[in-house]
Amino acid sequence: MYLIVGLGNPGREYQNTRHNIGFEVIETLAEEEKIVMLEHKHKAVIGKGYIGGEKVILAKPQTYMNLSGESVRQILDYYKIDEKENLIVVSDDISLPPGKLRIRKKGSAGGHNGLKNIIAHLGHDEFMRVKMGVGEKPAGFDLADYVLGHYSTEERKLMDRARKDGAEAVRSIMADGVEAAMNKFNGKQ
Repeated sequence: MYLIVGLGNPGREYQNTRHNIGFEVIETLAEEEKIVMLEHKHKAVIGKGYIGGEKVILAKPQTYMNLSGESVRQILDYYKIDEKENLIVVSDDISLPPGKLRIRKKGSAGGHNGLKNIIAHLGHDEFMRVKMGVGEKPAGFDLADYVLGHYSTEERKLMDRARKDGAEAVRSIMADGVEAAMNKFNGKQ
């Protein structure tokens, strides 16, 4: 069983912001795989179903970004999921251009507070992630204001395609393994 977690912030005011691209990828997967996301448990909105014959739990933590690890830890423990083999986290990344994605097997939080909190709750950084590029913050901008800001019209078009690419990257990790998925997606423009 896989746990696929999209990071974001709950609430209408955060919809369609850069920080919520993880939620958008989960919503895309749920829609494409016909998984209903209505259960509220483990401090998350979750849906259970199958992707490519594999049982999955899709989750959108409702703890706000900086406390995402609380929800992730609860779900992993409850369903006895091996986080090193079967946890995939989807998050925004300001070091990648809008629309570009990068798959990683492990690594530091890179300044991302949601990832930092997950690493703190797991006690290690060995879990797969799909990092979704939202672009670098412009000079003079506050980082929080930037990631909680909305996309320009052009960026929105890129991100609509990117959320589908992110969902496909998750499916590729599950079907072909993380190495093959990295080879397929990490060099893609």
